[in-house]
Parts: sequence; structure tokens; C-alpha cells
Amino acid sequence: MRVKTESIDEYISSFPKEVQKILTQVRATIRKAAPSAEETISYSMPAFKQNGNLVYFAAFKNHIGFFPTSSAIAAFKKELAGYKWAKGSVQFPFDEPLPLGLITKMVKFRVKENAKKSSAKRKKLSKRPPARA
Repeated sequence: MRVKTESIDEYISSFPKEVQKILTQVRATIRKAAPSAEETISYSMPAFKQNGNLVYFAAFKNHIGFFPTSSAIAAFKKELAGYKWAKGSVQFPFDEPLPLGLITKMVKFRVKENAKKSSAKRKKLSKRPPARA
């Protein structure tokens, strides 16, 4: 069981140097694709939020788990064909190069998706009649 961490820096530093390097690459890739996103720890994993949850990532015994939600997995199904994936997650094995371009595309997809949902929510709220006193 992992030790509870309070920050992404703390999370990354809890792993061996080789894994730290990979986690740092994933973090930097997400940060570059979503520069306005807020970093946090959620469900004991590094997470990025912008207009809601964007993506999570975590290190496991033999892979990096990347959690971009089911919509991103569905949108990039063809590109993910060579990886083990599930409804809302994908596994990137340690013994293969990280698909940084694919991670970038998935993060940007999630930024746009969250922005669209946030905009629609604001429009819906603005159409409500004022509350009575």
C-alpha cells in the first residue's frame, strides 16, 4: 500500500529514480498540454483539474496508469490499440517508450471537453429566473 502524499512532488519522490523520471515526464507533458490546470492529489494519485477533473496518473509495479476518463478512451480507441486499456484508463508499460504525443492529445481533448461542459452549465444557469426573496 502506498504512503499517503500531499503533493505531486511528494508522490513522485516516493518512487525509485527510474520511475521518478517517467512520472516527471508524464507530469511535464500534462502541464504543457494544460498550462492552466491545477495540480492536486485525488484518490491518492496525481491529478489535474480545470473546469473539473481532467486526468489522473499513477505508477504501478510494471506500468504507468493514465486515467483520462471514458470519453477520452473512446475518442482515442484506435491510437490505444497497442495498449491495455479499460473504460476510463490505459496502461503504459515501463519497458516501452511513453507515447507523449498521445498523452498530449488526450489532455487537450479533455481540456476542450471540460471547457465545453462548463460553458454549457454557465449558460443553463444564466437562463434561470431570479430567486424570489
